[in-house]
Amino acid sequence: MKLSLNDISVRFGGFKAVDGVSLAIEPGTLVGIIGPNGAGKSTLFSMVTGFLQNGEGTVLLGDADISREAPFDRARHGMVRTFQVPREFAHLTVRENLMAAAPGQSGENLVDLFFRPGRVRAEEEAIRREAEETIDFLKLRAVADTSAGRLSGGQKKLLELGRALMTKPKLILLDEPFAGVNPVLIEALSGHIRALNRRGIGFVIIEHDLSALSRLVSVLHVMDQGRLLASGTPAEVLARKDVREAYLGGAA
Repeated sequence: MKLSLNDISVRFGGFKAVDGVSLAIEPGTLVGIIGPNGAGKSTLFSMVTGFLQNGEGTVLLGDADISREAPFDRARHGMVRTFQVPREFAHLTVRENLMAAAPGQSGENLVDLFFRPGRVRAEEEAIRREAEETIDFLKLRAVADTSAGRLSGGQKKLLELGRALMTKPKLILLDEPFAGVNPVLIEALSGHIRALNRRGIGFVIIEHDLSALSRLVSVLHVMDQGRLLASGTPAEVLARKDVREAYLGGAA
C-alpha cells in the first residue's frame, strides 16, 4: 500500500518541527529515515500516524486521504507504528499483550458478550492461535508467560513488533527499533523485518544505527532541521557531503 506525504508541516508555537516534507513510500518497500536529533523524524511519524493532529499537509494511504483520521482509524487502513520507548502493558504477559492488540474483538461489546458467547469464544480462540504463531515467529516462546514489564529492552522491541503484527498491517512505521538493543537481537529483529517484508509488508524505519539500517533498507531519506535533505540508496545518500555535515558533523 503506497503512502504519500504531501507538504507535511508541524509547528509548535513559533518553531517549525517539520517543514514542507513530501515523500512517496512505495508498497512493500523497506525505507529508512535518518537525521540528527531534533531533525523532526519522530514528529513526522506522529503526524503521519495521527498522534499529532495540529499539522498541515495531506497524508494518503493508497487512494484514501487519512489526514484527519485518528490513529485507530489509520490502523484499520493497514498502517501502524511502534515507539522509541516501548509502550507495553507491563502487568500483562507477552501472550496477553499480543491478544489485547487484536482489533475489533466482539468480547469488547456487551451485547455480543452476553447474547453471542459462541461467537466471542470462537474469535478468542482464533486470536489466541494468531498470538501463538506470532510468539513462535518472533522466538518469544521462552517468555510467553512472562510479564512484559520484566522483559529486556530487545525483547520489548520484539513484543512491540508483535503487537503491530496482530493488527494485520500493510505498512509498519518503526521508531528506533534498534535503540538499546544488543547486536544479537538487532540481527534477529532485522531478520524478522526482512521476513515480513517478503510477505508484502512495507516498513518505514527511523534509526540512528546507520550500519544496521543501511544493511536493511533499499531507500534512505535524510532529514535536517525539519526538512528533507536527501533521498536515494544508502550508499548514494551517505556519500553526500551535505549529509555528512548535517548528520555526521562533516566526518568522512
